[in-house]
Amino acid sequence: MSPIIAFGCLALAITALAAPSPHHHGKGITRVHLGPRPFWLIDKMEDGPLKRKLESCSEMEMKPTPWSISHRGGGTLQMPEHTFDSIRAGTRMGAGIQECDVTFTKDKQLVCRHSQCDLHTTTNVVTIPDLNAKCTIPFRPASNGTSATAKCCTSDFTLAEIKTVCAKMDASNPTATTPAAYLGGTPGFRTDLYARACGRVPTLHEFIDLVDGLGLQFTPELKTPEVPMPYPPGSDYTQARFAQQMIDEFKAAGIRPERVWPQSFLHDDVLYWLAAEPTWGRQAILLDESADSGSMEESVANLEKYAAAGVKIMAPPLPYLVAVEGGKIVPSEYATAAKALGLKLITWSMERSGWLNDRSQGGYYYSSIANVTKSDGDAYSLLHVLAQDVGVIGVFSDWSATVTYYANCFGL
Repeated sequence: MSPIIAFGCLALAITALAAPSPHHHGKGITRVHLGPRPFWLIDKMEDGPLKRKLESCSEMEMKPTPWSISHRGGGTLQMPEHTFDSIRAGTRMGAGIQECDVTFTKDKQLVCRHSQCDLHTTTNVVTIPDLNAKCTIPFRPASNGTSATAKCCTSDFTLAEIKTVCAKMDASNPTATTPAAYLGGTPGFRTDLYARACGRVPTLHEFIDLVDGLGLQFTPELKTPEVPMPYPPGSDYTQARFAQQMIDEFKAAGIRPERVWPQSFLHDDVLYWLAAEPTWGRQAILLDESADSGSMEESVANLEKYAAAGVKIMAPPLPYLVAVEGGKIVPSEYATAAKALGLKLITWSMERSGWLNDRSQGGYYYSSIANVTKSDGDAYSLLHVLAQDVGVIGVFSDWSATVTYYANCFGL
């Protein structure tokens, strides 16, 4: 039995793509195009049953699947994140659920950005003098051994001002002495090929409209504010109001709650949705990176508290869910404990790393299995354990084709 079927009625909501809302006249994407990357990864695998199984699916017709969840659009390996270009690319590659990381502007409008304060690395804002001057920290050039710096937040600008900037690949050049040079620094395993067009920062409303028209499901992440809440101090714009505003945008668009998977790193946000919006909170996802600043033992212990509070779905990063035993990738203590508590698991993010066969061995996202990471094809070895042994119900990816191929091949 596949892991998704085994999870019962909660998982039933993600076994089929949704029809667009009745008021929407957009056109969905039904023909999936995976491109060469999944096949290239399979070619790099060591010979064995998994490689042969994946090879046997090379000519099958691929379908969209909600097991393949876009990360920042799903085309992020090559296209600026949270742009219509990335969303359409991820959808073409079969992502059945699209993500918007939700933060707010100075005039309390909701936009899609990975963090409240990333405009200096994900847009060209520092090259626009009037806007750069409004940044929390305007661009400062590298000098006398000090790296170039800037910090530009969505809350520094009105929506109208943010709509004048162009999105770019998430990067910066620490040696830059000019704002234009600061826009560089894109890692070698990504590309600026598709970043030349001026992609605009989408509002949450625009994201909903596009994804609804594509017939997909939604996973909006309420980004933890980097400014004190309420914002501004003394106002009525509290964290709870921010959390409610995100849900209200979906209500106003006529989106059914079973199509929406709200996310947050803050336990209190999930508790708020469970109490104030239970029909929306039942699919709420608690993101967890607590072991990055604490210990894995503490993170595992916290799972019992989360389950008792009514949380149903946890979403830790890839390395939290796997370990190495006897030279093989196996479920981690975290994964085993979550399963024992009846918690469902989603994980992030495939294709966020560089090459797996260099000295980085995949970096952070492969850190718990680095001693068995030998080639780029090991991405599928990891994905196989996550699907078949850990039993995740979905995987975020910066290049949706990789996860889509596996999901189709194994009927997820």
